[in-house]
Amino acid sequence: MQAAVFPQAVKQWPSPIARLSELAANLWFSWNHEALALFADIDAVKWAASGHNPVRLLQDLDESHIVALSNNTEFTEHYRRVMDTFDAYLNGRTWFQDKYADRSYVQIAYFSAEFGFHESLPIYSGGLGILAGDHTKSASDLGIPLIGIGLLYKKGYFTQKIDASGGQQSELYPYDFTKLPIQPVIQNGEQLTVSIAMPGRAIALQIWQIQVGRNRVYLLDADHASNQPADKELTAQLYGGNQDTRIAQEMVLGIGGVKTLRALGVYPNVYHINEGHAAFLTLERLKELLQLGLPFHAAVETVRSATVFTTHTPVPAGHDTFSIEMVEHYLGPYLQELSRHKQQIVTLGLDHHTGQFNMTHLAMNTAGMRNGVSKLHGQVSREMFKEFHGHIDASEVPIGSITNGVHLDTWTAPQWKELFDRFLPGTWREEQANKHQWQQIEVIPDESIWSVHQQLKEDLIRFARQNLLEQRKRNGESEERIQEVRKYLNPKALTIGFARRFATYKRANMIFNDLYRLKKLMNDPDRPVQFIFAGKAHPADYPGQELIRDIYRVSQMKEFAGKIVILENYDMNMARYLVQGVDVWLNNPRRPLEASGTSGQKAAMNGVLNFSVLDGWWEEGYNGTNGWAIGSTGAADWAAQEKENTQAIYHILEKEIIPLYYNQGALPHQWISRMKRSIQSLSPVYNTHRMVQDYTEEAYLPTAERARLFVANHYDVATKVADYKQFIRNNWYHVKIIGIDDRSAKLSTEIPLAEMKPTTKEITAQVHFGPIWPQDTAVEVVYYEEHAGDWKQKIVSMEPSGELTDQLQSFKATIPGHLVHGPHFSIRVRPISANFAHSFELSLVTSTLSWQ
Repeated sequence: MQAAVFPQAVKQWPSPIARLSELAANLWFSWNHEALALFADIDAVKWAASGHNPVRLLQDLDESHIVALSNNTEFTEHYRRVMDTFDAYLNGRTWFQDKYADRSYVQIAYFSAEFGFHESLPIYSGGLGILAGDHTKSASDLGIPLIGIGLLYKKGYFTQKIDASGGQQSELYPYDFTKLPIQPVIQNGEQLTVSIAMPGRAIALQIWQIQVGRNRVYLLDADHASNQPADKELTAQLYGGNQDTRIAQEMVLGIGGVKTLRALGVYPNVYHINEGHAAFLTLERLKELLQLGLPFHAAVETVRSATVFTTHTPVPAGHDTFSIEMVEHYLGPYLQELSRHKQQIVTLGLDHHTGQFNMTHLAMNTAGMRNGVSKLHGQVSREMFKEFHGHIDASEVPIGSITNGVHLDTWTAPQWKELFDRFLPGTWREEQANKHQWQQIEVIPDESIWSVHQQLKEDLIRFARQNLLEQRKRNGESEERIQEVRKYLNPKALTIGFARRFATYKRANMIFNDLYRLKKLMNDPDRPVQFIFAGKAHPADYPGQELIRDIYRVSQMKEFAGKIVILENYDMNMARYLVQGVDVWLNNPRRPLEASGTSGQKAAMNGVLNFSVLDGWWEEGYNGTNGWAIGSTGAADWAAQEKENTQAIYHILEKEIIPLYYNQGALPHQWISRMKRSIQSLSPVYNTHRMVQDYTEEAYLPTAERARLFVANHYDVATKVADYKQFIRNNWYHVKIIGIDDRSAKLSTEIPLAEMKPTTKEITAQVHFGPIWPQDTAVEVVYYEEHAGDWKQKIVSMEPSGELTDQLQSFKATIPGHLVHGPHFSIRVRPISANFAHSFELSLVTSTLSWQ
């Protein structure tokens, strides 16, 4: 296979700058400041007009400009420095090579419905895509062998404009792929295509590739000449269309993605499903195995052994669901080919409560490893999917958590990185997850920190004024209205930022709950406060668009004019200005609906202080000194949360944040001290290097080992595990706990439990197993202990006692003496296997609770 060549690469580039096209073709440029500066040096005006797109920039150069660049000594020296850094990056040693030199067989395929790498490739909408892009960048930095699979959206998400009444206008523009930093994948002289079967026809998918540092991402494009007009539109827009569009897109991503890997000759041993959109990939892999002759249950175990699933959605309504009829229609050709297994396949995604086909259920049933994206989200997910695992405590549900991070080199301002280069150890970039290195932040002079912060704040205000200026010009507003924008926002005022997707649960307008109090707070001449808002609402989310109108309406009030602004067309470029330039990052979602939230992590790396509800990542990131918390960790109802959070926001602003910012003279040392503590405590933890290292060590490597084991010797282990599970399921009804002796003396009602001396006692139980071997089970005592006001589940293993007689086995254990069976403890039996990925892989538990 060879890569296609960019049109501009056909030009005879002069030898002093011969590899500019190669640099433009690798998104490494997007997180290297010197590379970005090099392209800006070519032509600053054209660079800005191109949307910071080096491919388009180079295409637009005329020959005389190219010759002039090649003869410009200053430019060619800059070019050589960048290319030396680029080559050193591509050829240097990496964390994965050094630590896991013996794991060269590992190959990860990372499937995501969107990837946000840079504003020059606008195929993302928000947090999920940016996370996928940052994940891929860190995988490259760390040398982790990862291939990305996504969709190439011809019209992207949408361009947002705000009209003169505050209404969101959504506009779509088709992109010219030859002007984007992507390439067609060429095989045998033609662009590679794969096809997937749809009802009554096949859909051809063109394959494109993005080079992301050391790794590649492959994008599928349905805009192929042989497709019907409606099918060409399947990859036109991200999150566009109706349910029919959505299910077809998800088939293209999952089924077409696996077919793409096979066409490239790639057979990964880890498949990472980044949210349920990509879960159909498991069905395509299932089909491959069934066609090899594997029994269905063995094929499912093989698929499960190699699959990792990350869920990002903390509410049931956020998970993609389709009617069974729709699934059977769209998967018709697929199910017809595997007609013997039709019901079994549909059941893999069936939500038995709703009767719908749920993509998250499909992913849960076909992934051996599952995780949420923060510790709190892991807890929420375990509660949400408890039903998958029988009668067990939510804490035991096998869904872990790997907290999200952000790509430090992408989101940290160059000025901050220059400071870090001067004061932190020289390995801080490679070892950014090493907390000890970040302690050196303490030695950076306060003057240097405040100078960098003020410079970035002024950059943001210039950017914001320009955005508002263009908005008002386009809306045909008066010259007076246009020109007054030039005086909006005060560089010396405390500046609070709020920028994210405008979904109602994020409560963008909550700060407006008491406009009288807000007016007093913002218009103090000695301690002014200002707010900058930005974000898009989905074109079909009318309540979300009302939030934008509400913010715009308030921003037009006389008392708030120039002090509350809402910017249009939030994208990665604007996000960098915001997270680098505000003083405080405001985040007030309804708890616990924010799975993680990464915008605050980006802000923290730039010395911006977080002021957030204790939701998502902030519940674990907040330590009392590195920002501020809004409200408590309680699970209050929405009305109570709204009241509590509103009061907390105003109180903390009035009593803590504003005084700390203003009451210290020209250089706010206490504020800067808090900035330092924020950077020290958050940067080493909430970056994607740490996150991807966690994925590698906790999910990818164990999954790759398990996948190899399951396919070895003609799928011997996969078949044995499948047969074992089938046998256990068929015979579990025999398992009964039939006798318990807890040797309990009656508890004295005269002595309070707290005053009783701790004692232990031996208890016994008899279990009837039928044809199941006792060694294939775990018999356990379950009780709860109080710790810091919470009740924590305790598990004590019971050991066999005596011989197995008539399918009966006695067990014994030692437990606290005051516990009584029934009210205080129960006994349970569950199946076990050394080949299980987790303790409750089989959702079969027999417990004395079930018959108490």
